[in-house]
Amino acid sequence: MRRSLVLAGGGMRVAWQAGVMRALEEEGLEFQHIDAASGGILTAGMLLSGLSSREMCERWSGVDVKDFGSALPFGDYLKGPWSLPAIGDADGILDKVFPALGIDDAAIRARAAEPGAVEGSFNVVEFTEKRCHAIDAREIDAELMAAGMSLPIFLTPLRRDGKIWTDAVWIRDANVAEALRRGAQEVWLIWCIGNSPYWGDGPLEQYVHMIEMSAAGALLADFEAAAAAGREFVLHVIRPEHPLPLDPEFYLGRVDADTLISMGYRDARAYLDSMTPDGLAKDARCTSMTEPAPGVRFIDALHGEVDGQPLAFRAAVVMPSQRGDGTPQLSGYLDHPRFGRVFLADGRVEVDGEDLSYRARVLLDGGWQDLALTRTLHDDPGPDAWSDARNARLELGGQKVELTMGLGDAAALLASVEPVGAHGFAERAQAVARFTANGFRELLRRY
Repeated sequence: MRRSLVLAGGGMRVAWQAGVMRALEEEGLEFQHIDAASGGILTAGMLLSGLSSREMCERWSGVDVKDFGSALPFGDYLKGPWSLPAIGDADGILDKVFPALGIDDAAIRARAAEPGAVEGSFNVVEFTEKRCHAIDAREIDAELMAAGMSLPIFLTPLRRDGKIWTDAVWIRDANVAEALRRGAQEVWLIWCIGNSPYWGDGPLEQYVHMIEMSAAGALLADFEAAAAAGREFVLHVIRPEHPLPLDPEFYLGRVDADTLISMGYRDARAYLDSMTPDGLAKDARCTSMTEPAPGVRFIDALHGEVDGQPLAFRAAVVMPSQRGDGTPQLSGYLDHPRFGRVFLADGRVEVDGEDLSYRARVLLDGGWQDLALTRTLHDDPGPDAWSDARNARLELGGQKVELTMGLGDAAALLASVEPVGAHGFAERAQAVARFTANGFRELLRRY
């Protein structure tokens, strides 16, 4: 069966896609064609440059997201807001982000020319004709790839040979039509742009909504055109359950690449565990998401030793404010020199009295093993509240390990607290204040 991987956009948040690719690679899925639009160009560029999913995750961990932004010549800013070409240009992407991610346009072209190579296509819009070009990997270059990610207002377009090239998102954000044109019988759509019923106020929220409408509308048009032509194919879609944090949260350090990667792995494993050979219906439901219940997201990190070598546990936890308002979410990973980094699948949070437990599965030594990390949040009499809260028990594959939270970990946890499902300054501030004031014990009381 000829299989295409279609990578939709999502800005810098496409770090999430590296976690998805880790899960797909573990499953042994192979693709004969890879198509990308907007931010998905980063993922396709890494894959077609020859990187493994493990290397993709490692490289995203080392990216400085500030490198995505680079300034225009100072004189451009003196033109005033109504004549400003854009907020910045693509030099940071070309000179820093591509090298950091291992994206090499020469390697992409060379590999694409090899017999039996995976085909690749990169979507870029030529503005004069208002037309989306799916540029073949044998003809792509770094400037065109960067142009395909140059969202108007934020980045200047590429001007070359009398033509203007820019981001394709306003025409299509996932080119299923190109996959079908190349003979795909099975399409795996990796979708991380938001698609929930929530309508937010303010220019940023509504700019994002316009992208969502363009992306989803074009996808549905591809489905309808295929149906009208009698073109049958199997559709699989991996997407988050709730919309991912927007790019400003990534840029400002409110979420990081490691968290997004672990979320991508979690979401891919959730789909792989529930998928059927027939795939999904080709309608609006395939990319739909729901808004999370009001609550907070925080990073919980602990450390210990196994066989004299350091073991690190890191979890991104989303906790609703009240029981019954929603289901807690868990993603994360374990680090150890023997097995490297393994990600959590089927993560869940359980509360039993004063015990807060994180439970998940990890793929280790060729098989799935159950993981449980439990912290007892009980303050014994005496001035030892910190000792009572900082220790945890990790159970993995029949082995038990004591982990501890250092002062730096505790400070990082508090700094990582971000509201979810809360909109507007007052709601967001209230959610964070409630958690930082009461912490874990308050969460247990509520649950």
